[in-house]
Amino acid sequence: MKKNSKFGHTRKLDVSQNPLKKFIDNYQGPMSTKWDNYFDVYHRHFSVFRNTAPVIVEFGVKDGGSLFMWRDYFGKDSRICGVDINPSCKQLEKDGFEIFVGDQANKDFLQLVKSAVGPIDVLIDDGGHTMEQQINTFEELYGLVKCPGIYLVEDVHTSYWRRRYGGGLRRRGTFIEHTKKLIDQMNAWHISSKANLVHIGKDVKVDSFTRSTYSMTYYQSMVVFEKRQVEKQILSRAGK
Repeated sequence: MKKNSKFGHTRKLDVSQNPLKKFIDNYQGPMSTKWDNYFDVYHRHFSVFRNTAPVIVEFGVKDGGSLFMWRDYFGKDSRICGVDINPSCKQLEKDGFEIFVGDQANKDFLQLVKSAVGPIDVLIDDGGHTMEQQINTFEELYGLVKCPGIYLVEDVHTSYWRRRYGGGLRRRGTFIEHTKKLIDQMNAWHISSKANLVHIGKDVKVDSFTRSTYSMTYYQSMVVFEKRQVEKQILSRAGK
């Protein structure tokens, strides 16, 4: 459904045409729990990887339903890896999935996952949702995601929940506050050293994150990092 406005056309997305939502609506296997607004975000960012035999890693397996959804969506030749703290998830290996058991807050465990999996096309963090887990996983595995590739973090509303998750509005050390700093890092090409030192007391230099992060997209309860090889902008002029 479309409507006119002074800002142009807006369109209501037809969720029923989303292959992920179609799968879930007819799914009868192990439980999968996802917020409805996530399916549009998934399809928007993941569709280019369908049927390309991608490597998919999801933190947070629980009953395993989403692993079946990813295999249906990305294709039978995709490599689907699940990571969870619950040892019972290992039973899903009989269905052809690779399962790693451990705490994603533990950087030594994350290094083991990193060594075993290798380069990743799509990483979905739907794990424990604590600040330490989200930040440690990002710091250890973001560099493992290919260019092009997608790193997606779900349920970032826990950055606002202090009890259990360690969040809080604008509280230092939350995953959302961590990503706000990364916005500056993505734009490091344009930040002068003098300005850095005057305003924040340290330098913001172009680094591997700057050179590999094409975009950061914020949705309700979700942040998506799109990875591509990035160079400093070149200004093009045309016309008289």
